[in-house]
Amino acid sequence: MKKIRIGSGAGYGGDRLEPAIQLMHKGNLDYIGFECLAERTIAIAQEQKRVDPSKGYNGLLEYRMEQVIPLAYKNKIKVITNMGAANPEKAAEIIADLAKKAGSHGMKIAAVMGDDVLAQVRNQENLMILETGLPLSSIKENIVSANAYLGALPIVEALQNGADIIVTGRVADPSLFLAPMIFEFGWSMDDFVKLGKGTLIGHLLECAGQVCGGYFADPGIKDVPDLWNLGFPLVEVDESGDGFVSKLPDSGGLVSTATCTEQMLYEIHDPERYFTSDCVADFSKVEFQVLEKDKVAFKGGSGNEATTTYKVSVGYRNGYLGEGEISYGGANCMKRAELAIEIIKKRLEGKELYDLRFELIGVNSINPISSSNQVGDPSEVRVRVAGKSSSAAIAKQIGLEVEALYTNGPAGGGGASQNLVEQISIASVLLPKSEVKTNIIYQTIG
Repeated sequence: MKKIRIGSGAGYGGDRLEPAIQLMHKGNLDYIGFECLAERTIAIAQEQKRVDPSKGYNGLLEYRMEQVIPLAYKNKIKVITNMGAANPEKAAEIIADLAKKAGSHGMKIAAVMGDDVLAQVRNQENLMILETGLPLSSIKENIVSANAYLGALPIVEALQNGADIIVTGRVADPSLFLAPMIFEFGWSMDDFVKLGKGTLIGHLLECAGQVCGGYFADPGIKDVPDLWNLGFPLVEVDESGDGFVSKLPDSGGLVSTATCTEQMLYEIHDPERYFTSDCVADFSKVEFQVLEKDKVAFKGGSGNEATTTYKVSVGYRNGYLGEGEISYGGANCMKRAELAIEIIKKRLEGKELYDLRFELIGVNSINPISSSNQVGDPSEVRVRVAGKSSSAAIAKQIGLEVEALYTNGPAGGGGASQNLVEQISIASVLLPKSEVKTNIIYQTIG
C-alpha cells in the first residue's frame, strides 16, 4: 500500500526555522507544509500591499526559502505554504529568483490566486457578520480586505501540473496538508470519509510544534523534555488515510496520545462537525494509540459533504489603541502607582475613549487583587493604561498623559513608554463558493 510522509515546517508567521530544516534533512519527507497565516495577519498584509504593491507576503519568506529551496531540490521534497499572504504572485517571483540563484534547474513554482474576494464582498452588504449578527453594511466604510478560505483543490491542481513549490494566500490550514494526500492517492473530492481523515492529519500538523508538546507543556503537571530543542511533527499516511504522527528522535518535546488529543481539539468548535472548505470533518470517533516512544497511530477520522459556502475573513479598521506605561519601585511603590492611576483617570475623564484599562502589571493584570490573595507589598510595580478611540489624536492622549507623570505625578516614576496603533479587526461572513474563482500562475526555473 502506497505511503507518503508529510512534515510541518511552521505553525505561525514567525515560527522557528531550525526544526523544519532538520525534518528536511532527516525526516525522509515527501512534502513539507509551512502554515504561516493567522486571521488578522492577512488583513495587515493587505494594508502593506496597499502602501507598496511589491509587499504583502510573509516577512520571513526570503529567510526561509533561502534555506528550504536547496534541501527541497536535493531531497525531492515538495513545499506547500501560505506565505504568499496578500501577494502570492510576488512571493512566487521571489521564490523563483531564489531557486534560480540556488541552481535548482527544472524546479516549478506555482502561485495560487483567487482568495482575495474584496470586490465580491463589497457588492453584498447584506451578508451577515457571524460574530455579531449585523449586516456587513455596518462596517462597510472601514473594510480593508476580504479573503476566502480556499480548500485543497487548487493546490491539487498545481501538483497535477508538476509544481514543486506552491505558495498560496488564504487557504484553510488543514488543506495545505490534505492536498498531497488527494493528489498522491487519487482520492475523490466526493469521498468525504477520506477527506475527513486527511483533514484530521492536516489539523494535527498545522500548528507545528504544538502537537510535539509546545502548547501542551505545563511544568509539574504536563512535563515535556528538552522544550528548548522542540521538534516539529511528521506524519506517515497510507492511501486509506490511516497512519502515525511522530518527530525526529534527536529533537526535544514529545508526541503522545495526550498531545495529539489536545491538538485535535484545538480551535475546534464541534469535533463532530468541524466545518472546513473541503468537508465537514468528524473527529468524534478518532482514536490514538502509542506504537512506540514519540510515535502515535491515529484512526477513526471521518467526514461529510462540504458546505456550499466559503468562510471569508473580512479585515476592517476599528479605531486606534493608545497605551502608556510607567514603573514605580521601592518603598510605598504600590501607593504611588495607585495614585498615578487616579491622576490618569481624572485627566482622561470626558474624552471619547472606550475599553479603558488601568493595570498594575505583575500585581493585578491577570488576577484582581483582594485581601485574601495579597501578601505584602511588592518592591516594584508597572502601571499600564490602555484604551481605544475612533480618533488617533484622542487615543494618543493616553500615552502622553502617562509620560507626563514623570514630572506631574507621584515621585520616582521611570521607564515611561507610549504606543499608538491602528486597530485592524476581523469579521467573518459566508460567501457562496460559486462566486470564487481561482487561478494558478506557474514559473519554471531554466
